[in-house]
Amino acid sequence: MIRLLTYNIRHARGLDGRIAPERIAAVVAACAADVVALQEVDCGRARTGGLDQAAEIARHLGMHHHFHPALEMAGERYGDAVLSRLPSRLVRAGALPGHPRRPRLEARGALWVEVEAGVQRLQVFNTHLGLSGRERIAQAEALLGPDWLGSPAARAPLVLMGDLNATPWSRAYRRLAARLSDARRLAAETAGRGATFPTRWPCLRLDHVLVGAGVGVRRVAVVRSGLAAVASDHLPLLAEIEIGAG
Repeated sequence: MIRLLTYNIRHARGLDGRIAPERIAAVVAACAADVVALQEVDCGRARTGGLDQAAEIARHLGMHHHFHPALEMAGERYGDAVLSRLPSRLVRAGALPGHPRRPRLEARGALWVEVEAGVQRLQVFNTHLGLSGRERIAQAEALLGPDWLGSPAARAPLVLMGDLNATPWSRAYRRLAARLSDARRLAAETAGRGATFPTRWPCLRLDHVLVGAGVGVRRVAVVRSGLAAVASDHLPLLAEIEIGAG
């Protein structure tokens, strides 16, 4: 079994206004996750003390990490990361398309990491899609294209995790779910409605784990611990999977 976690950490700024990567690490540690997809991660930014947050959180957890800056400005970087306690290698990190008529929207990107799980190789994709429906569709199509999920190297088993900024009835979600399966729908055990945002009164299911062929899902749960309730404006989503299934 492999425990996956996807978590939008809002540059480790909690609802109490405190920036605390160590608190994010404590939330992750309590989940005993093997592979973690983080979004909204700062690196070298003045607002968070110039810290490399992916490296700092990984250090607290004793994990390897891979970081991709979707946004770079004057030496400051901001983007997504994959942490793993299993051996891993970065396959690809790159930008996703934006809105063709709104070039000032926040840049978005994705990471593709291959994780060694015994004799298996699990392909892990992490992304944070945009706020506009039109850009999300373009980004979903790009993820399904030959550079990412459509690549010959993206062989099963594989998972796509992240903050899709998309509810299950949105077009971008439906487009991705036509190629992959929502882990929540496959899980033998789930609890509640699966809403992850906002932390204080979660009512939207924006954070997702989608899986390809050969992945079985034991359990999917939104993490609602006391620390998670204050550490970010999103709650983490945990999925327990088995590869080589089905």
